[in-house]
Amino acid sequence: MSSPTGPASGLPVRMPRPRQPGRHRRPEPLAAPEGAPALVLAVPGTSSAATRSLAEEVVSIARSELPGLDARIGYLDGDDAEFPTLQSVLARAAEERTARFEQARAAGSDVSQPDGPVAVVVPLLAGPDNALLRRIRQAVMDSRVAADLTDALGPHPLLAEALHVRLSEAGLARADRARLFTVATAADGIILASVGGEEAVQAAGITGMLLAARLAVPVMAAALDEEGAIAATAEQLRGSGSQQLALAPYLIGPEVDAGLLDEAAKEAGCSAAEALGPYPAIGKLALAKYTAALGIAPQQPQGAPVR
Repeated sequence: MSSPTGPASGLPVRMPRPRQPGRHRRPEPLAAPEGAPALVLAVPGTSSAATRSLAEEVVSIARSELPGLDARIGYLDGDDAEFPTLQSVLARAAEERTARFEQARAAGSDVSQPDGPVAVVVPLLAGPDNALLRRIRQAVMDSRVAADLTDALGPHPLLAEALHVRLSEAGLARADRARLFTVATAADGIILASVGGEEAVQAAGITGMLLAARLAVPVMAAALDEEGAIAATAEQLRGSGSQQLALAPYLIGPEVDAGLLDEAAKEAGCSAAEALGPYPAIGKLALAKYTAALGIAPQQPQGAPVR
């Protein structure tokens, strides 16, 4: 049986089925190599049932994309009871790898001593937040486990797609550029709200350009955690001719208090879409960071074309 965060200790990693012969055989599906490091999703923010549900859906998407993936969840502010900390998840992954090696040796198998990272830690962050990334890096160091740490998930075209969908769901953007031109609530200017300082705003701005191309409306990034930044951006958009604004959180969700988004929308005098949450692109991007770190998947997931 498997636990919510990964396969039980000792189970082998699944491998691809034998490749079919012939000209018209199907492409061989990618699967996690045997003994591959675990993907550990590092979840920031307050631990809660909603946060756990979101994280579990993200790793479920990643597992569906890569059969045999050992995916686990570690909380930056966990309690090691209901919400295991990142340190404890890494320590357990290391213990299980050692136990598998010792069991194989005891059974007479000619296996080599485990080498390489025990895990690849992927921060559940849409963009760079140096304060949170420092805490995640420190937690990895404190675990004393050999683990690789990837960058945040964005910027990426798939995040522009996710933002578009969330705006559409809130009735703040047309579903595409060819239809639904009568949507009265569609915004003609988007404020892309991020956290993490100037670097995060710049990264959000890259995804914002992709979103602007999809919606054919101006998009400007602003910092939620900088006083007055949202209001100033709203004023700038209105000054350039936008009359109906919308706030699009460039956030997955757990990394910021929901009340901060509500205050920002009031400050800008506009409606807001939901955070990105467990949109399928999030799980795919987390997996892409993992496979890129291991060099087992040269292709990155592609965003949907502008319609």
